[in-house]
Amino acid sequence: MWRIGCIALGALLSAPACAQTQAAQAVVAAPDKVLVVGQRPGPGLWKISKGDHVLWVFAAYAPLPVQMQWRSQQVEAIVAQSQQYLAPPTAGTHVGLWKGLQLLPHVVGMRKNPGGAMLRDTVPADVYARWLVLKAKYGVGDEAESERPIFAAQTLYSAGLRHAGLSNNDDVAKAVGALVKKNKLKVMYSNVVLELADPAKTLKDFKTGSIDDAACFAKTIETLETDIDAMRMRANAWAKGDLGLMRTLDFADRDAACKSAMESSAAVWDGLGLQGTQRRMRKLWLEAADNALANNSTTFAMLKLDTLLKTDGLMADLQAKGYAVQAPD
Repeated sequence: MWRIGCIALGALLSAPACAQTQAAQAVVAAPDKVLVVGQRPGPGLWKISKGDHVLWVFAAYAPLPVQMQWRSQQVEAIVAQSQQYLAPPTAGTHVGLWKGLQLLPHVVGMRKNPGGAMLRDTVPADVYARWLVLKAKYGVGDEAESERPIFAAQTLYSAGLRHAGLSNNDDVAKAVGALVKKNKLKVMYSNVVLELADPAKTLKDFKTGSIDDAACFAKTIETLETDIDAMRMRANAWAKGDLGLMRTLDFADRDAACKSAMESSAAVWDGLGLQGTQRRMRKLWLEAADNALANNSTTFAMLKLDTLLKTDGLMADLQAKGYAVQAPD
């Protein structure tokens, strides 16, 4: 995630074999589907090893059922015996208090279409008609009609998740953070620091500049029309640790489309210097993993599930380096 000061840029300019606990058997009825609630363990951990040194990787996933509580005895045991925690890779920048205050006038109106244009003026007529159906279904207010498509899409997507009994809240990540703090683990970071030379200019240019966000808007509509059931199935499968099922379900590429839209903004791309950021984060995380496996008998890490399931992702990189990589059953 990109950050400016203490404000997430994602929120500012767009709107991450397991021992089973005794899980509550209660369920909550969401429209069209039943979601698990109560205490759930999530999936087992990936095991990366060389000799007797092991890096355990937990798979984070969202959205998850609103009323689900996460607790994994396996994670708790491994964190307790670990020497370090390897945090997920990030990219961000900090501008300081004074510069942050200077940004505030430019943040006002950030979500609005330049020149007072309305949503119906900026997206294809057929896609706008589908937007109106979902807008009514999920109770989205008329204020979204004056927003850029990427922000209107985020508003609609969040409303759709709530309607489906799902949430993108990072409760699992917070619980992992609490375990790391409780066990006083040293945290290893693989952060790419982005230089924001002129924050005020970057935000001002963003407000008046163009964004290629038509694909993000259309993909959000498509996701809410066709992928809600699959999202529920993925959420339930993650909660119950059923990676076999998750591997059979395609991950919608809405997030990729909306990230690409944000990067299409010259103000964001040039102002933050995003060129090569993903490659740099990957390199830094692998270097940190090398260091952990060389110096610790046990290390705990967390990555997004889709990252772990990619055939050309970080697990493939570690295998190429000669480490033994074992996915959970």
